[in-house]
Amino acid sequence: MTVSERDVDVIVVGGGIGGLSSALALARSGRRVRVLERAPEFAEVGAGLQIAPNATRILREWGVLDEVIGLGVLPRRLVFRDAVDGRELTHLPLGEEFVARYGGPYVVIHRSDLLGVLQRACDRAGVDLVPNCEVTDVETAQDTAVVRSAAGVQRADVAIGADGLRSRLRARLSDDEPVNSGYVAYRGAFPVEELETEPDERALTDVVAYIGPGCHLVQYSLRGGEMFNTVAVFRSPGFLRGEAEYGGPEELDEVFAGACPQVRHGLRSLWRVRHWKMFDRVPVPNWVDGRMALTGDAAHPMLQYLAQGACQAIEDAHCLAAQAAASSGDWPVALKEYERVRTERTARVQTSARVWGDIWHVDGVARLLRNELFLSREPGDHKHVDWLYGA
Repeated sequence: MTVSERDVDVIVVGGGIGGLSSALALARSGRRVRVLERAPEFAEVGAGLQIAPNATRILREWGVLDEVIGLGVLPRRLVFRDAVDGRELTHLPLGEEFVARYGGPYVVIHRSDLLGVLQRACDRAGVDLVPNCEVTDVETAQDTAVVRSAAGVQRADVAIGADGLRSRLRARLSDDEPVNSGYVAYRGAFPVEELETEPDERALTDVVAYIGPGCHLVQYSLRGGEMFNTVAVFRSPGFLRGEAEYGGPEELDEVFAGACPQVRHGLRSLWRVRHWKMFDRVPVPNWVDGRMALTGDAAHPMLQYLAQGACQAIEDAHCLAAQAAASSGDWPVALKEYERVRTERTARVQTSARVWGDIWHVDGVARLLRNELFLSREPGDHKHVDWLYGA
């Protein structure tokens, strides 16, 4: 098979949130972009997603924030409660002062809704979106990225690997493997009218995280309050015993048996036919191989405790486009500067997410100490999130 003529500047491998964000950012900067997605259509599996100001500022710059807000919810507070006794430990107000401090709002939205916003924006920007096109390899020469795919061999100035946690392209740079945390997630997103009991007003206007020994539950509303999203995460007893198959519904009920009534009631709002095993990877300093660079989960998959997976992918896209513009089309320079800027930032988020998860899930005396620290915090104290939201 012969190599096709170079009819685009950038080929993005992967059409998830990270891939479409990169495509949109680069297209807005004047590049001709093609996205190759192995699935038959551009779609996200899952439920709700939290988008913090470090990403919503960028979405505003891209001209899509109003659409995102229209499809999502602007929560009033981010609340932490103890999963055992249900009491509120602390909260972070997300209103006008928060928006003014960080230059953007905190939004919760369904994953598929955000992907749809990005896809429509890519269409308007002239991005060539190609589904059902698996990429098998990328080779880079001095001035060309050669992408081998189900649609044949394609060439571009540069290739962006946005192929997720189990990235095939990452293997060109590192022999590391995903790290199994031993935690399992169950999710559910249902219309409010289908729930057994309608959530109270606070539940519909807050993002609430119940944190407990080896488990937590997060709830918030979606789609203007018409849908209610629940995520339950727990350390699997089967995983700790070394079992190959673990995380079934019986384990979900076992681990949450000692939780407060509000949490146990929340377990009724989950899809029990599917669960997600939680992985991340150790940060690596190298994301660039010639004319190929990684982005999103291919570069820095992280655990969910800071709710930053999508946000960091959006930051990646913004940085990549900025470096491409600053280098006046010198892609090797742009990619290495992108790598330099982003690896330090995302490594901190990855490692902080692990620590945050440990703090959430402590038991015994450690839980009592954590609760006292949380209870002593003033709601207006931002010192622990300024580095994250203000970057």
